[in-house]
Order: sequence, then structure tokens, then C-alpha cells
Amino acid sequence: MKPFAGKLEGKVALVAGGTRGAGRGIAIELGAVGATVYVTGRTTRKQRSEYNRPETIEETAELVTEAGGQGIAVQVDHLVPEQVKALVQRIEREQGRLDILVNDIWGAEYMTEWNVPIWQHSLEKGLRMLDLGVRTHLITSHFALPLLIRRPGGLVVEVTDGTEEFNRSEYRLNVFYDLAKISLNRVAWALAQELKPHGCTAVSLTPGWMRSEIMLEHFGVTEDDWRKAAEKEPHFLISETPRYVGRAVAALASDPDVSRWNGRSLSSGELAEVYGFTDIDGSRPNFMKYYREVIGPGKPADAEAYR
Repeated sequence: MKPFAGKLEGKVALVAGGTRGAGRGIAIELGAVGATVYVTGRTTRKQRSEYNRPETIEETAELVTEAGGQGIAVQVDHLVPEQVKALVQRIEREQGRLDILVNDIWGAEYMTEWNVPIWQHSLEKGLRMLDLGVRTHLITSHFALPLLIRRPGGLVVEVTDGTEEFNRSEYRLNVFYDLAKISLNRVAWALAQELKPHGCTAVSLTPGWMRSEIMLEHFGVTEDDWRKAAEKEPHFLISETPRYVGRAVAALASDPDVSRWNGRSLSSGELAEVYGFTDIDGSRPNFMKYYREVIGPGKPADAEAYR
């Protein structure tokens, strides 16, 4: 039995940006503990976004339902305020409540020019990255939080890349990407100040090195044979599935004392040590600790002690 099984029955979640990657993993794991999950994104079985990838919001919603929850797919471009407003109105009409908001909207992997200074980086792509990675989150919170704060105990999770501590000291190889990801740590902290009087909580959360669909494709492996990627990148053995960060969100949402984390910057591996959940293979990778103690100091890959 899963440690949080059934704890979110009757609760309603919105996973904004749940088509693939962390969003899909989070949606599935919220469903696995009983939540009704609205899954939004731009790619449906009838229409693809600029990503031009095959994953769809309908697939994610079906996986939520298979896991034990109720998945509801809604096509939304979170840069369009009218669409986000209509989404929240629909949730209010159909459910009368919103308990969990996960802001995982991104969609800019293919726009990043790594190790390129700002004066050489495409300005169009860089600004689009900030729109997709930050502006979408602000628009979504603007419309969704009035519904969430109606009941104490609501939770907002800003999904980013890197904890506040990590991002503060590490240049993320691109000014636009760096700004987008560290901004969400601060957005979560600021939301925490505004939500606290309503008895609600906001955190930022990062996965470790995540085996998303795009990352597996990059290394030419699948989830079944992912360890082969270590032949190209030995540190990849510390990686985790998108379900791991999903279980981190499920643990937070199931915790009656979740307010202790208000305003904090968290990681999947560190939360696993607190709540006791594991990745789908039973391991408990802690990427942030591994980075601090192995990758950062330039030591040889040795992931087993950190799983």
C-alpha cells in the first residue's frame, strides 16, 4: 500500500502544464492518492503546440484515472488570460473548490541556447522563454488563487529547476534560463506571504536529474534501459523518474502540517528522506546532495550511495 493512499479523496487539483515530464508525473501521483486532477496543456490528440511532441493532455488524464483518481484534460494556453479564467470558472462550476495548484508550465527546452551570452542568444527565444516559464505562472495564480483560498489548507507548488540555494550559487548556463528558474523560487516565497493569512501554503519544488521523455530521447534510451545512458554520462545514474517529484507533491498535499514548509524551496530527494516515499524502482535518489558532494567538487561518478 502506498504511504498516502486515499488521503486526497474529495480533493481537487489543477496541474497546469501536465502534458509530459514532471507535470505528468505529478498528476499521476495525485491521482494515485485519490485526487480529482485537472490536467492542462496545449497539446491534444487533435492539435500540437510549438513543441511538436507526441505527448497529450488526454494521455495524462487517462493515466490519472488508471492510477485511482479522476483525470480531466482541458486544453489551455496559460499565456492567454481569458483561457485561464475560463478554466478556473469551469473548476468552480464542476467542483466548487480547488485544493492544490501545481504550476508546472514551461515548454521552452528547445529555445535554450546553452553557454551562449545574452548578446549572442536569440532575443526572441529568450523572451519567449520568460513568457512561458514565468508569466504563465503569474497569470494562472492570479485567476486560480481566489478559488483556492476559500478553504484553509490549500497548497500551491511552483515547479522549477534547482532549489533557491542551488540557483543562488550556480550560473544556469544561460541568462534567460537562469532568470526563469530562479524567479519561480522567489514567486513561491512571495505567494507564501500572501497565502499565509488564509491558512494556505506555497512552496517551490525541484526534481533532481529527471528522466523525462525529452531527456530519455536525448540519450537514446527508454525507461526500461535508462542505465545505458551512463556510458555517455556516468552521473546520469543519479537520475529519477517524473513520478518521484509527483510523490513529493502527493506527500506535501497529504500532510496536515504542510504549512511548516510555507515559503520554502524544496527538492524531491530531500522530501523523500522526510516523508519516506521512493521512486518507482524503490530507490530514493537525492540529486541535490549528490551534486553538492560529488558533481560540484568534480569527483568521479558514484551514485549508488545517494540512491
